[in-house]
Amino acid sequence: MQPVTRPAEHRAAFVTGGVFGVVFLLGAVEAMFGSFEYSYNIGPVPASALGCCAAILLTCLLAGWAMHSLAGALVPALGWVIVSFVLAMPNPEGSVIITNTADGKWFLYGGALSAAIGVAGRLRSGSARSRARSRAGDGR
Repeated sequence: MQPVTRPAEHRAAFVTGGVFGVVFLLGAVEAMFGSFEYSYNIGPVPASALGCCAAILLTCLLAGWAMHSLAGALVPALGWVIVSFVLAMPNPEGSVIITNTADGKWFLYGGALSAAIGVAGRLRSGSARSRARSRAGDGR
């Protein structure tokens, strides 16, 4: 019996799907880690929360750049938002992981804003690239 060969398109789609899964998990792991470590301060500055915001911003920008797509930036942002906001909800006993403190707000809202900026940054660079391609195709 001969082995079944798959066309190259199917392998490329499988790899692309795997990469999307990995960047989703990266965003989710960043949220999980940040949800427990956001409260470390340097003086009055919520350094750990701001570091988590910078990490998701960088992850979204780099994933979008590496995958040449808006979805590449959106997928880790979705992983981060889903995990961090689920962990911010109280459990039936009333306990919460992300507290209603300044540090918690910096982590949640700053991280969500950072993820949105990362996605918007990819959207902006993608539209600029498509305009440049259309100009090059016009012969200008």
